[in-house]
Amino acid sequence: MPNIVVLVKQVPDTYSERKLSDSDHTLDRESADAVLDEINERAVEEALLIKEAQGGEVTVLSVGPDRATEAIRKALSMGADKAVHVSDPALHGSCVLQTSKVIAAAIGKVDGVDLVIAGNEATDGRSGAVPAILAELLGYPQLTHARKVTIEGTSIKVERETDEGITHLEASLPAVVSVGEKINEPRYPSFKGIMAAKKKPVETFTVADLGIDAGEVGLANATSSVLEAAPKPPRAAGRRVADEGDGGVKIAEYLIAQKLI
Repeated sequence: MPNIVVLVKQVPDTYSERKLSDSDHTLDRESADAVLDEINERAVEEALLIKEAQGGEVTVLSVGPDRATEAIRKALSMGADKAVHVSDPALHGSCVLQTSKVIAAAIGKVDGVDLVIAGNEATDGRSGAVPAILAELLGYPQLTHARKVTIEGTSIKVERETDEGITHLEASLPAVVSVGEKINEPRYPSFKGIMAAKKKPVETFTVADLGIDAGEVGLANATSSVLEAAPKPPRAAGRRVADEGDGGVKIAEYLIAQKLI
């Protein structure tokens, strides 16, 4: 019966206007509606399918501001058993390395973890690196970009789709798995699930609770930073080419001037 931790993240809705803050060029989370990232819904669904087939327990884990409890509650309403929420103002602007270290420390607060499931990338940062970094920090094998997951005893098998075909991966538990868009179709929370989620335990930690110094995280200590940002310029009017027998040449000349050919 696997004990599963699922990483979830609250992100700006992709249908909202997303922007960076003027002060420090970090993501302006208050400027857009916040939702549980869709790829995380698929990660939660996969954990629930494994639990329904084999038993065990599903813990969702999120690193984010207090507002992220909304995303956590949605994951709990889908059927997860409990949650861990790392919330600390010191984390603002943390890079993927810092975030991965915090996640690894938080996973250490969960007893007997057999499997960590994450999405292949979040729709805000889109680094796609956290699952691999986390696996390295935990000393777990990584099976990434999965479209199918099978667990047999202490063995886990994954099918990964690539441009060249299907890659088959196998490892021993505990392991880190990241899932892609084709893994499943997430369920909708039922009314019963929504009501039950309100009573499920959510354990909250600060970085100090995890044994991490605040000076190790945050924008000032990040390994990467944004130096400058500007809004995307408005789309310019297209250029009309009149074909007087030399239309093809004019188009080619234009594309060459734009360095497109």
